[in-house]
Amino acid sequence: MNLPPDEATRALMEAAHQTAAEAVGLTCTGPLAWGFGGFTLGRQSGAYWLRVSRSLVKNVGRKHGEGIVGADLLIPRDVPRPALHGTYDWAEGDYSFEAEVLDLVEDPVISPRRPDLTSNPALPEQWWGLLRQALDRLAEVDGRKETVRQQWIERAFPQFLGIPAPSKIERVTGHGDLHWGNLTGMPLTLLDWERWGHVPVGYDPGLLHAYSLRVPLVATRIRSQFAHVLDSPAGRIGELAALAEMLQAVARGFYPELAPLLLSRAEELTGVRPPVSAPAEVTA
Repeated sequence: MNLPPDEATRALMEAAHQTAAEAVGLTCTGPLAWGFGGFTLGRQSGAYWLRVSRSLVKNVGRKHGEGIVGADLLIPRDVPRPALHGTYDWAEGDYSFEAEVLDLVEDPVISPRRPDLTSNPALPEQWWGLLRQALDRLAEVDGRKETVRQQWIERAFPQFLGIPAPSKIERVTGHGDLHWGNLTGMPLTLLDWERWGHVPVGYDPGLLHAYSLRVPLVATRIRSQFAHVLDSPAGRIGELAALAEMLQAVARGFYPELAPLLLSRAEELTGVRPPVSAPAEVTA
């Protein structure tokens, strides 16, 4: 889906991936799979997938119950995702690195090159039922992280939606990054569990709906499949939180094709046209 931003990042992450592979005793082959901004790099090793991520060394250390390790510990197996088989963490220079050995998911993601849809994937009825079942099951889990923070909502709603932040937000446990590059077709698998945690009710289906606006048939299906959530007052707030996050990304230069559709959807929900030129300094 992504490429590293420069040769220095490429060299750094490829060397880190090789370090991790040697440490866990894997030989990796096949193409490199880069995450956004070159912060993650994954590659196949037989029946396994070795994923390496980097952050600043000041952030070293996994937080209990969060991220991929927390998901493996706390989320039941009937939420379809790759199993975790081991980890290896280290620090080097200015960076800390975290590596995970996961099941290889051989079924392709629905949108391998971008998180939003540009055409109808024609998913079967069973797939939609499994997605709803997975999100309903996940909502019951005791998540440890506040993925979409209250402080961010208080600043982002006025800045990117042009409305006051809600005084009350109902939360459930959610995936936190539900887009078409993190979902496979049949059999359904949900990938990339770094952000899972407490999100506003309706945030996950609202985010997937936002990423589907260029394909109205799919967007309509999401609104129908998750009407029990999105049509509720709490779910409306969750969808608005997802739209605010997407509009923040637009202000940073991402998703230019989606921008007018995101603005229209936000206005449809609030009756207020969002600020088009909002700066993007608010951080989630």
